Amino acid sequence: MDYLKLQTNNFFLKGKINITGSKSESNRLLILKALYPNIINIKNISNSDDTYFLKKALFTTKKVININHSGTAMRFLTAFFSIKKNKEIILTGSYRMQERPISILVETLKKLGGKIFYEKKKGYPPLRIIGSNLLGGTISIDANLSSQYISAIMLIASQFKNGLKIFLSKKITSLSYIKMTFNILKKIGINVYWKKNLILIKKKKILKKKKILIESDWSSASYYYSLVALCKKANLNLKFFTKKSIQGDKVITNIYNSFFNVKTFFQKKKLILKKKIIKIKKKYIFIDLNSTPDIAQTIVVTCAGLKIKCFLTGLETLKIKETDRLKALKIELFKLGIKSIKTNNSLLLNNFNFKKKNMYIYTYDDHRMAMSFSTLSIIYPISILDPYVVSKSYPNFWIDLKKLGFFFKTKQL
Repeated sequence: MDYLKLQTNNFFLKGKINITGSKSESNRLLILKALYPNIINIKNISNSDDTYFLKKALFTTKKVININHSGTAMRFLTAFFSIKKNKEIILTGSYRMQERPISILVETLKKLGGKIFYEKKKGYPPLRIIGSNLLGGTISIDANLSSQYISAIMLIASQFKNGLKIFLSKKITSLSYIKMTFNILKKIGINVYWKKNLILIKKKKILKKKKILIESDWSSASYYYSLVALCKKANLNLKFFTKKSIQGDKVITNIYNSFFNVKTFFQKKKLILKKKIIKIKKKYIFIDLNSTPDIAQTIVVTCAGLKIKCFLTGLETLKIKETDRLKALKIELFKLGIKSIKTNNSLLLNNFNFKKKNMYIYTYDDHRMAMSFSTLSIIYPISILDPYVVSKSYPNFWIDLKKLGFFFKTKQL
């Protein structure tokens, strides 16, 4: 297995980084572009593996479509192909993808008239999908497991003859991602309404042509916030970001300002991150990340590096991601001498006894494990196993770190 030994002697972070478009925005817009050909013109699209596999699947003529590790593609394409009349495909993915549940989405689509069958284990991919006309109507869907089930149906609902009413039952998790889908639908001209737990989407055949410039990815930007928090001084520029973002992970600006002394300035569609050598006085922090669980690993590692006790909650969806992220965090933190307590939806860091030697961080086929733990290299050398897993969301991550003065060697165990 390849590993990357990463370190830096640069405690003053200074430079310019260009991050490509948001993976989440790109994937939603690609589905809509496929539903409304020649209408939507997209710029600054994500260069992530997830977006690559989704885009490839939308235009392939193959009957068996393998989307590898991309959970977003699995959910969005399940809905998309369910309405492609007279088209039959097998939708599959990696070994881990075949362990990730999809029954809530499949059974909801079947209630609407979808023809979807489990090829192996009930409730899990691979799926055999036969496209048909879905009339729409009214559905109720659990909102406490994955926002992507809801977004997947929202993206195709304007194609239904009778439109769609969606009642969201139970506590809504990853709310920011449902809001993102809602805002993108509105932006391209689809009639969509949302009040409390009811979302209403009307049928729409014709749209006006739209040019959409996708904002850069805030989830990817979060790792630079962690680096700035862990360094002594910083003046870092990131493009292309706006103050009025539709990405929920923009909340990172408030979190890192409040708890870690990282200041954010917006200037001509770019972020400027600054930090001076001021001792952080926080000894304990509590954050509910129910709406933005994708930044949990970043925050956990930042707290670990700064030896700040923290209690993060709202993390119930992390166990069905690329790996069980709560379990993975607990194991890798323990390697570093940090004890934590995990529950079904929370993680508590409460004991720090850093081991002062180069440690090997296992990434569990999870891009966010690799990138979040890499930020500790600003304190002492750290090795990341299977480092190129970052291509899932941010292929240029290691190249961009090199621009900031980090140096590394790729070796094999």
